[in-house]
Amino acid sequence: MTTRRSALAVLVLAVLAIGGAWYSQLVWHLEPCELCLLQRWPYYVGVPIAVLTFALAFRAEESPVVAWLLGLLALIFLVSAGLAAYHAGVEWGLWPGPSACTGQYVAPASTDDFLKSLDSGPSVRCDEAAIRILGLSLAGWNVLASLAIAAVAALGTKSATARYI
Repeated sequence: MTTRRSALAVLVLAVLAIGGAWYSQLVWHLEPCELCLLQRWPYYVGVPIAVLTFALAFRAEESPVVAWLLGLLALIFLVSAGLAAYHAGVEWGLWPGPSACTGQYVAPASTDDFLKSLDSGPSVRCDEAAIRILGLSLAGWNVLASLAIAAVAALGTKSATARYI
């Protein structure tokens, strides 16, 4: 796979993944939990880098900067896969999640704290999947999507660095 194709594939896959998250929130009305929102950050960082990478690859495919950026994208989406795997594990009950969104009760220290907690409204639970598609929650699907994006970026990095070694 050429670096140009890798850069384009990473960009398209990342935009589709974060677009799917927003679609599920805005169209299906699936409100994200704290961990869902945390999983979006690698995409918010990765998509602009992927745009830059594709622009540079389109201009000069044999650039060491493109190879470096593809490697950076591979690392970003491996982190994304790790965050998603953590969330999926919380949903499956493999380990505890953050107390703020897993239903673990923490007693307020004062009456004022209790009243403030009432104003904050209900929080979305991190340990309950809002939807499962083919047996996987959206966090589970994000693990697969992030690993696929990281693999494509890594292949592009390998292709680009092979020219310089």
